[in-house]
Amino acid sequence: MTWKDRLGDRIPAELGREIDTFENQIALKRQGRIDDKVFAETRLRRGAYGQRYDNGQRNDGNGVKALAFPSNGLTKGPDTVWDAPGMQRIKIPFGGLNPEQMDTLAELAEEYSDGICHITTRQDVQLHFVHLDDTPALMRRLAAVGITTREACGNTVRNVTACPLAGVCRDETFDVTPYARASMRFLLGHPDAQDFGRKFKVAFSGCRQHACGLVNMHDFGAIAATRETAEGTERGFEVWVGGGLGAVPHEAKLFDPFMAEPEVLPTLQAISRVFARLGEKRNRARARIKFLVARLGIDEFRRLVEEERRGLAHDERWTAWLADLSSTDEQPLKDGQPLDGEADASGFAAWARSNVYRQRQPGYAVVTASLPLGDITGDQLRGLADVARRYVGDTVRTTVEQNIVLRWVRESDLPALYRELDGIDLARPGAQSIGDITACPGTDTCKLGIASSRGLAAELERQLRRRLDTLDDAVRDLRIKISGCFNSCGQHHVSDLGFYGVSRHVHGRVVPHFQVVLGGKWVENAGAYGLAIGAVPAREIPEVVRRITDRFVGERQPHEAFHAFTTRIGKRALREMLQDLMAVPDYETAPDYYRDWGDPREFGIGDMGIGECAGEVVSLTEFDLAGADSQIFEAQLQLEAGNVAAADGLAYAAMLQAARGLVKTEFVDVPDDPDRIVAEFRTRFFDTGVFLDRFAGGKFAQYLFRRHARTEPPAGAATVRQSIEEAQLFLEATHACQARLAGTPGGQVAAGEPALTGSPA
Repeated sequence: MTWKDRLGDRIPAELGREIDTFENQIALKRQGRIDDKVFAETRLRRGAYGQRYDNGQRNDGNGVKALAFPSNGLTKGPDTVWDAPGMQRIKIPFGGLNPEQMDTLAELAEEYSDGICHITTRQDVQLHFVHLDDTPALMRRLAAVGITTREACGNTVRNVTACPLAGVCRDETFDVTPYARASMRFLLGHPDAQDFGRKFKVAFSGCRQHACGLVNMHDFGAIAATRETAEGTERGFEVWVGGGLGAVPHEAKLFDPFMAEPEVLPTLQAISRVFARLGEKRNRARARIKFLVARLGIDEFRRLVEEERRGLAHDERWTAWLADLSSTDEQPLKDGQPLDGEADASGFAAWARSNVYRQRQPGYAVVTASLPLGDITGDQLRGLADVARRYVGDTVRTTVEQNIVLRWVRESDLPALYRELDGIDLARPGAQSIGDITACPGTDTCKLGIASSRGLAAELERQLRRRLDTLDDAVRDLRIKISGCFNSCGQHHVSDLGFYGVSRHVHGRVVPHFQVVLGGKWVENAGAYGLAIGAVPAREIPEVVRRITDRFVGERQPHEAFHAFTTRIGKRALREMLQDLMAVPDYETAPDYYRDWGDPREFGIGDMGIGECAGEVVSLTEFDLAGADSQIFEAQLQLEAGNVAAADGLAYAAMLQAARGLVKTEFVDVPDDPDRIVAEFRTRFFDTGVFLDRFAGGKFAQYLFRRHARTEPPAGAATVRQSIEEAQLFLEATHACQARLAGTPGGQVAAGEPALTGSPA
């Protein structure tokens, strides 16, 4: 009996029809009757991704790569790329789960995947190494417990996120849960949200000061607000639009200081229509709504949306849900009761200090199960579901920091709950601390991964958690976030200490590096974005963390936050402190530098097989690339000092120098004239497809062409900041291209679907 027959009436009719259609499309694809591009978007809209296929290897969270073939019979590599196991994303609106759903997820992880559920930075769940032919059965089993994978990926409205403390937070204005749920239900499958050029992300936050909603980095972000009227207190939202991370991050712009609650859904619909009509469709690298807002300006974008809103036909669904806002209210399983005295359980005090949050409701607490790298095994998830049944019922949520929280825990139950969590290895202390690191999949499974974000995160967690109790309080509360490439899937731009993977060609080999990103602010809903101050070999990143945090403790002013400290100290002093770590010893002296964290293999296996003349050219190119790196950093210093025009000029000069260095591999005497440099680069590398490489259709080359064509002064600091980001990305692309030309395959980034797989959530 099939799962379709077995589950019968438990699957909602609409979801059932959609899954049937998808199953038929898979069959038609097998017969060659569906275009590859059409089918790619079809499966993405059902949450089915392609993934990197690295001999079935996956980082196990301890920094070790281990074979992790799923239990569905896969014993060898696929015959075709299309047949390779992929990743299935599962949509969990605002992170809400119940024990029955957790049991189902555990079963699916064991039967179709590698036994691991991965929690994402958008409160979703991902299963890796899933065969496409298994996805219809998987989707039906999810639908039977009220979960869909629809529009978890693709050019759609992605999972609507919300603060995992919504409804119980001591600082919130009001509970945003019903608004997040209503937005998800209204936009899911809505015809006005099906023709986007790229994805669209929505988030709700109950307060301004914390990071739970991360409103500043969303396409549409709403912060709960109230105002007093003649009728009493009115609820609404401070609405921000056009935010986003990715390779070149944009901070959101204020759209409406107070949007009344009946206007939330019609405004989302109007924004969707404007985005679908005016957003970029051809150049996917500029197809997010952040680019549309930047191009039009916030005032013109607002005018267009308001005009669109006035023309919409009334829809009862806009406001019908407001009559029952309490439908998402949670009921505690037990009566509240305070913890009486101290618990005698070993390790309880350290765990409670970091993993327990007292709710605004007396006698109750939220408990965080801290997951290494966001991973939880099927056995652990099943055990956590049993714990939830006994202590909290259905009040479980995932978090954007890749953990799971149990809400409405009776305080008097905390010691017993701790012992039960400890029994299933889910009582790690240090939640929401410097030792609770966010990391994207990186080279483990992502096709765009350059360096092992998970391997580095595992090593940093190991080192930091070992001395967590001895860390200064100011350091303990910092956040570290790591991405395997420039796309910021690990949210490195908004962390206190951010890192993203790059590579460098050194001594005839390719060496894994991470750019060090400082200046981000995690609090205040991702209140500020950081910039890269320099690339350091992956092996030295733990020392980078130690030096920076030690200096923070030693030199911070009373009550000075980390973001304020790095701003006061300045990027020049911070880079100088790390300068000696940027050097790479030769392979014979330190072979570990040439391996990535958690991977015993040499990074970018292969030596240069070139003659002395080519070696001379390569050295000149390296000289130019190093000079470009220096100019990019100097541009940051000028921007920091408020010298906008000088910063803009330096970023442009850096791109020219990098392009000139690459041209020297074929034309040593290329002149200094900018027009000639750009023309030679275009002719020799862009038009020939050499520079296109694996970097998203040459989008980084477009950064150079677009800046070269611009003659007017920069619009402001935000524009120059983006120019610096673009210059850094162009430099990274030239490094990779140069390494490939020198015969080191590790200089290449794996092929994939850049616009579609650039974000794991």
